[in-house]
Amino acid sequence: MRDARAFLAAAGFGAAMLSPLPSDASHRRYARLSGGPLPALLMDAPPPEDVRPFLRVARHIAGIGLSSPAIIAADEAAGFLLIEDFGEATHAALLDAGADPLPLYLEAAETLAALHEAAPPANLPAWDAAAMARATAATFLDWWWPAAMGAPADAQLRAGLDEALRAMLAPHAEQRGFVHRDYFPANLMRLDDRDGPRRTGLLDFQDAALGHPAYDVVSLVEDARRDVAPEIRSAVVARYLEARGGLDREAFAAAFAACAAQRHLRVAALWVRLARRDAKPHYLVHGPRCWRLLGAALEHPATRPLREFLDAHVPPALRRNPVAVTEPA
Repeated sequence: MRDARAFLAAAGFGAAMLSPLPSDASHRRYARLSGGPLPALLMDAPPPEDVRPFLRVARHIAGIGLSSPAIIAADEAAGFLLIEDFGEATHAALLDAGADPLPLYLEAAETLAALHEAAPPANLPAWDAAAMARATAATFLDWWWPAAMGAPADAQLRAGLDEALRAMLAPHAEQRGFVHRDYFPANLMRLDDRDGPRRTGLLDFQDAALGHPAYDVVSLVEDARRDVAPEIRSAVVARYLEARGGLDREAFAAAFAACAAQRHLRVAALWVRLARRDAKPHYLVHGPRCWRLLGAALEHPATRPLREFLDAHVPPALRRNPVAVTEPA
């Protein structure tokens, strides 16, 4: 991590000891502070990271009565934040330790419903068909395609994917609200001293956008990194829809399938980018799950445009991690 001693001293944490936490797929780094005036985490987010979206969304979440880490100190220009330490009890850690998954997932569904029911903050970026198509091309065509096919994707292919994704996603454009975009157990905290929807603490929300709420439900119950039992998936979707009683269930199911197809294709290819560009090949272990989830999503009629594109350009035998990435060097 970069030297943050001056920032910490100005915030009253000059004597605190820093213990770096394991990093994930982003450029952000975290350290747990001990010996300071209260439990806290240091976020180190150097360019191209930007802490301002985190600050805006954290304040929005707290403002609607849900749990985001309190902001203790901030240096926006330097990319340092000092935030409340929610502890180590992420839903992912609890699941890995053998916790009963159903209560955790139902709590997450209730918090997500409350998050989606509130009016979103102003000036969120769009997570619409155009943005989702660009994000998919940036992993699938820019990284997966050359690794799997041995050549760059040409302009015609790029136009075809863009058209397919827009045709699949555009029918669901009317319903728009706050979308976390990475709502899954590693970014959710169990806060035992809080009740109701506040019991689930929210993390890693700086990429929040304005999109279809089904996207976050997909993130939760069709997790790219963790298998979710079918009965858990059904119970969570039912609890979410019950909490948001005004939703058209048939329309939601179609949007869910479309969002799932886009997300799983994008993330299956994201693992390739992490392996090749960022030297993080361990993420490839999640590739088979993402391709399997994509296959299931493509069975829904709402995903027909993308299914037809893939059927024309990507034979089923190639819907996997590229051999060029998984072979030993």
